[in-house]
Amino acid sequence: MTSQKRFIFEVEAAKEATDGKPSIGPVYRSTFAKDGFPNPIDGIDSCWDIFRTAVEKYPNNRMLGRREIVNNKAGKYEWKTYKEVYDIVIKIGNSIRSCGIEEGGKCGIYGANSPEWIISMEACNAHGLYCVPFYDTLGSGAVEFIISHAEVSIAFVEEKKIPELLKTCPNSTKYMKTVVSFGGVKSEQKEEADKLGLVIHAWDDFLKLGEGKQYDLPVKKKSDICTIMYTSGTTGDPKGVLMSNESIVTITAGVRHFLAIFNESLTEKDVYMSYLPLAHVFDRAVEECIIQVGGSIGFWRGDVKLLIEDLGELKPSIFCAVPRVLERVYTGLQQKLSVGGFFRKKVFNVAFSYKFGNMKKGQSHVEAAPFCDKLVFNKVKQGLGGNVRIILSGAAPLASHIESFLRVVACCHVLQGYGLTESCAGTFVTFPDDLDMLGTVGPPVPNVDIRLESVPDMEYDALGSTPRGEICIRGKTLFSGYHKREDLTKEVLIDGWFHTGDVGEWQPDGSMKIIDRKKNIFKLAQGEYVAVENLENVYGQVEAIDSIWVYGNSFESFLIAVANPSQQTLERWALENEVDGDFDSICQNAKAKAFILGELVKTAKERKLKGFEIIRAVHLEPVAFDIERDLLTPTYKKKRPQLLKYYQNVIDDMYKTAKEGQASGQ
Repeated sequence: MTSQKRFIFEVEAAKEATDGKPSIGPVYRSTFAKDGFPNPIDGIDSCWDIFRTAVEKYPNNRMLGRREIVNNKAGKYEWKTYKEVYDIVIKIGNSIRSCGIEEGGKCGIYGANSPEWIISMEACNAHGLYCVPFYDTLGSGAVEFIISHAEVSIAFVEEKKIPELLKTCPNSTKYMKTVVSFGGVKSEQKEEADKLGLVIHAWDDFLKLGEGKQYDLPVKKKSDICTIMYTSGTTGDPKGVLMSNESIVTITAGVRHFLAIFNESLTEKDVYMSYLPLAHVFDRAVEECIIQVGGSIGFWRGDVKLLIEDLGELKPSIFCAVPRVLERVYTGLQQKLSVGGFFRKKVFNVAFSYKFGNMKKGQSHVEAAPFCDKLVFNKVKQGLGGNVRIILSGAAPLASHIESFLRVVACCHVLQGYGLTESCAGTFVTFPDDLDMLGTVGPPVPNVDIRLESVPDMEYDALGSTPRGEICIRGKTLFSGYHKREDLTKEVLIDGWFHTGDVGEWQPDGSMKIIDRKKNIFKLAQGEYVAVENLENVYGQVEAIDSIWVYGNSFESFLIAVANPSQQTLERWALENEVDGDFDSICQNAKAKAFILGELVKTAKERKLKGFEIIRAVHLEPVAFDIERDLLTPTYKKKRPQLLKYYQNVIDDMYKTAKEGQASGQ
């Protein structure tokens, strides 16, 4: 067992609270960085160097692949080699420059992952342009905001996204002058663009634009910004995270170092399925790691229902996922088991218990039960293509029961990581074959320093016997600030430390457990941020309620609430709707709940809240939240941890009932 081991060591001592500043725990570093942080490979100073050196080393390796479609049926993957991709990148770069765009220019990319996405990004890297991904989950106005805020002059766009992009005009055309489709362009779109003062090109036509022209590639420095990655944030406009070459080059060195320690080094034989959005840092960082070793990247068809089929054809060795995807895999397997009959289920359960028991004793997943792997779990492995050796989950917490289940049945390493756009993705990661780390995000990666800062308001003490506090990160993976928002940068980057806003708890072995959010902001399972106080202000305007507590967490995809109804309003409604009983019993009435929920949803729609901000279930509490039950502070602020504890059973029931309702409604 590994519980006696400690995977971090102290590099700076703790500091007591002073002058109104909270106390700070010791600074820790991964024991894998005992001799210093791993250095990037000599000569690799930029993202362009990562690609350029891979082309030199592995010119004929398969680099980017997509499935050929014949008679509306998906066939085999068709591949472009590193050299073939490089030649197209050079042409695209020349075409961009022939539009008058110079080093430091801003280039937008809008659309699902595809070979053209990566080619456009590498052309930006070649010419020292800022690559600015757009993504539509930010809401319709966000793309327009990003174009103007980042001053994007040229945008590459997936063919089916052209209408969305044109909707941002005429406001965006102050900056955006050129649009390049990943495919073709309809004649009416050309006309519309023409009227708006935009030049729009089909991909093949744009490739020819720079023919016969040759532009020198500028020298790239580590400190140069290569990408502005906008994050959805929690309130107000998206924030543009400035990412330098150094942060990406540093993270790839850290990942390689980490995997090599466990004899799981990435190699040119690795195959990766690209489906998580390249507009997010998680996927971008992993793809850079794959490119660096000359591996292959295959793209999905863009439909989650067809993902398993794409996996079967591609047979990837590395599979990254967000918890929602792995929950789908888990649910699918559970459904298959439930219809497989008693005997099959019994065999599975015996095999599972036997292998899990051996893994708990410290055996690796390979040696724990090879016989069971071959006879029972091989079907699961084949379901993911048959070659997966590492599943990496990130972006939100993965439930422990799903993580432990997959560690047994997927016949591969299942790792869970934690990171932010501002820390260039991976900052903590669990170890292969270490079940003691279940429920945590593992120790720090070997290229950052970590410390906890006490949060006195929430009673989190970084110097306590179980150290808890806000997670702060220091290292070269950190971002260079928020674009045009020095005020926000100064709030979170203090003396070289990035304050994440997440509250963590050190485990005895040096793993980190995420336990809270410093501000009352949390992430839902699909990765959307919810600013809960803001929502409570909106819902608080509903006449039928006096007070409301909105709840959600990273394991659920929707919000629920506990509300104190207005006694007068509810009793009047009961009279009009022939619902008998006193106030307490009316609150328990299903019709009354439906009425209050209807009022909340109506207000949400009137105020144009996003889909994930709409409450799906409500519990009516006749007794107002009070100080006596420790649910409010003396200044009447909600005590969220105490509310959660008090209403835990109610919450569990609401989620269960709402999900059953969803399932039966489908």
